[in-house]
Amino acid sequence: MRNRPTVLLTTGLAPVRFAELVEIGKAGILRMNFLTDDPWNPMHYAGWFQETLPQYDHVFSPRRANLQDLRDHDCKRVHYLPFAYSPDVHFPDGNGSHSGDVPDVLFAGGADPDRLSYVRALASAGLKIALYGGYWNQHIDLKQHWRGNADLATLRRATNAAKIVLCLVRRANRDGHAMRTFEAAAMQGCMLTEDTPEHREMFGADGEAVRYFRSIPEMVDHARSLLDNEAERYRLARTAHARITRGRNTYADRLEAMLETAGFNRTPALIAL
Repeated sequence: MRNRPTVLLTTGLAPVRFAELVEIGKAGILRMNFLTDDPWNPMHYAGWFQETLPQYDHVFSPRRANLQDLRDHDCKRVHYLPFAYSPDVHFPDGNGSHSGDVPDVLFAGGADPDRLSYVRALASAGLKIALYGGYWNQHIDLKQHWRGNADLATLRRATNAAKIVLCLVRRANRDGHAMRTFEAAAMQGCMLTEDTPEHREMFGADGEAVRYFRSIPEMVDHARSLLDNEAERYRLARTAHARITRGRNTYADRLEAMLETAGFNRTPALIAL
C-alpha cells in the first residue's frame, strides 16, 4: 500500500483502547501520544486510559510534573514537550472597537476552584474584569463579569482590547504553563503571568516580556502598576509576541519535534486522533 500509515499520533485521552493499540503496534505502526491533560487529574482519571498508556511507544507531556509518574507507569519513552500556538487562528486582531468597553483584566478559561480567589481579588480591587469560559456564571459575585464562551475571533479581539491578560496555570493538571501561555502571547496581549520555572524559560526574567506574580497581593499590585503605564503594557505585549512567534512554537513545530524524537527524518504517513 502506497499510503500505509507508519505513525499513529493521538492527543489527550484519545479513545483508542488497549487491544487496538496492541494490534496497531503489531502492524509495525509507531504509536505516539501528546498528553494534553494530566491523566492523574481526578477530573480526567480513567482506568481504561491508564491501561493504554504503556502501549504507546512515545508519550509527550507538556508538564514536567508528571514525567516521573509516566516512567513509573511503565511508559516506554517519556518526553517533555510544551504546548504551542496555531498561526492561522492565534494572531493579533485589533479590528472592531469594543465600543469603549475595554476591560482592565481579561481571563479566558474555566472557573476552577483555585482560580476563584485570584479573580475575586482583582474584582475587589475595583478592576474591570472580563471572564470567558465555563462555570463563572455559577458564582453570584462573578456572574456580572462573565461574557460567555468565546470563539476564537471573539477571543482575539478581546485579547487585544484588554489592558491586561491574566495567565493562570491549571493546578489540578500540575501545569507549569498552559495553552493560553502561547495563545495570549501570539495574540499580543499584555500578560500578567503566574510565576513558574516553565514561564521563565519562555519569557525570561520578570519585566522582560511579561510580569510575574507569586501571590494574590503581588498580582493585584502588578495589575495596578500596569494599568498606570500604557507604554509599558504595549512594550510587554510586543516583546512577548516576538518571543513566541519568532521561536519554534507552532503546533507544526511540535509535530516535527515529535517525529524527530521518534527517529523520522522525513514526514511519514500519519494518522492523527
